Amino acid sequence: MNAKYFDLENKRVLVTGGGSGIGASIVEHFCEQGSEVYFVDINVEDSNNLVTEIKNKNYKTPTFIKCDLLNIKKFQNVLENIISEKGPINILVNNAANDERHTIDEVTVDLWNERININLRHFFFAVQSVKSAMIKEKKGVIVNMGSLSWMVGMGGMPAYTAAKAGVEALTRSFAKDLGEHNIRVNTVVPGWTMTKRQVEKWLTPEAEKKLMEDQCLKHKLMPSDIAKAVLFFSSDQSSGCTNQCYIVDKGKL
Repeated sequence: MNAKYFDLENKRVLVTGGGSGIGASIVEHFCEQGSEVYFVDINVEDSNNLVTEIKNKNYKTPTFIKCDLLNIKKFQNVLENIISEKGPINILVNNAANDERHTIDEVTVDLWNERININLRHFFFAVQSVKSAMIKEKKGVIVNMGSLSWMVGMGGMPAYTAAKAGVEALTRSFAKDLGEHNIRVNTVVPGWTMTKRQVEKWLTPEAEKKLMEDQCLKHKLMPSDIAKAVLFFSSDQSSGCTNQCYIVDKGKL
């Protein structure tokens, strides 16, 4: 059992990209806390498997809603339906992303727009959709998922790193604009996290050796490490924290 945040019990939580990877761990950790969790994802198989796994652990069962986040109108309809039928979304976790590698020359206008849209655009419109109900409640929490990649000058995916740099800017803007309504907005920034996808695509023996050399803590960063930070920034235990960019990376040098 992880730390218990009693104030998260029955809180209504929306997680984007919650079907796999870091998002799936975030969904599971909120369900363990007894939160009322909704998550959107485009991958039906992984998402349904996650719901079954969580149910089998006797945690509170989440609700999966299939949604392509490139379709903003459909995404906004999903959020509006949850709010109208269930009540305000208390905690929004903007997590969905696509970090597929690409060279400078491979970037077309269509690819650029797609990467900005999936890594940044829906963050904005999610907040736009949930903020009115939060304002009426005079409280709310937004956690945006950033990336260490642009901070350390990582190459090989310029559209992704540009979008992720924008996430921090959005966080700071939202924190200022929504703070007077007691809505807290923070960014959690994962280092290289060992999701199934990351391990299968990019974790070579050479890359792992370099990773251990670069980290203060000599063990790999796992999705649960990130989820635990998200819980903290979602809980009242972080009531004094907003407008922050918090790095979880095992101490990358």
